[in-house]
Amino acid sequence: MSMATGGAAPSAAPADDGATVVGEHRPRRRVLDLAVRSPVLAELAHARLVLPPGWSRDAARTWPVLWLLHGAGAGHTTWTDHGDVEELTGGADVIVVMPDGGRCGNYSDWWNRGDGGSPKWETFHLAELRQILERGYRAGTQRAVAGNGTGGMGALAYAARHRGLFRAAASFSGPVHTLHRDARGLDVADLVELAVAIAEPARDWTDVWGDPDEQRVVWRQHNPFDLADRLAGVRLHVSAGDGRPGPYDRVPHRGLSAAGTDVVEALAGTVSREFAGKLKKLGIPISTHFYRGTHTWPYWRRELRAALPALLGAIG
Repeated sequence: MSMATGGAAPSAAPADDGATVVGEHRPRRRVLDLAVRSPVLAELAHARLVLPPGWSRDAARTWPVLWLLHGAGAGHTTWTDHGDVEELTGGADVIVVMPDGGRCGNYSDWWNRGDGGSPKWETFHLAELRQILERGYRAGTQRAVAGNGTGGMGALAYAARHRGLFRAAASFSGPVHTLHRDARGLDVADLVELAVAIAEPARDWTDVWGDPDEQRVVWRQHNPFDLADRLAGVRLHVSAGDGRPGPYDRVPHRGLSAAGTDVVEALAGTVSREFAGKLKKLGIPISTHFYRGTHTWPYWRRELRAALPALLGAIG
């Protein structure tokens, strides 16, 4: 079926609030793209599904679901454009869901100076899209979630903020301690400010969670580090590089500091270690992989490949 925006796709029951699929496109046998009109987003949103062998919307069964979240500045096709998700899941009995998360959505319902309102990415993902998939696309209730960059932060925040929704969660190079401060270098707040300035220049970066000092409670409510105790019972994995060029990097590497370091990945590595350390102090099991490397796709492909058996094992 070609992409359409004039009416609901066959068998696509709407979400409780009226969010509905208005178009489908199947670029490859196992890939199904959805266009969703949502009352909590200003623009049409999309999601890409990678379907398991034997999938049918009329099947008498459901399938476990792996959510793969993208990073800032990317979109819903990123994991298939740059990764090998289709190949990796070729024999897996799972539906892979790759939703649009906005170019700087931060996997949150934005604070908007306390007024709420659009965009509400968390509501879109975990209420609207989840209901649509379960009602019309045979998605089951056994779920895992993973992501790269801000998608990794979102994966852990979603698992913590919605206890029982996900059985496993993984972050690859995620800024998983949003209130980490470094007076001499880059903070996660700096990344939020930069991402909003690039992707939403008409918006103020504090529309996301407020000011990190004045609205510290809001920041803490969305910060995986502060929510760590809520992750008990979830199979957890975090990985990140140290920012130094590694085995998949060409030298000279674009984006390195004068000291030869990828500062974004170095920050991800620092906060991922802090997050893992807190989990271990709490007695919550977590697997980790910290390595030499930068904030680039070859590493995330490798990390997903390594983490996938545990993610699928938790929902299989």
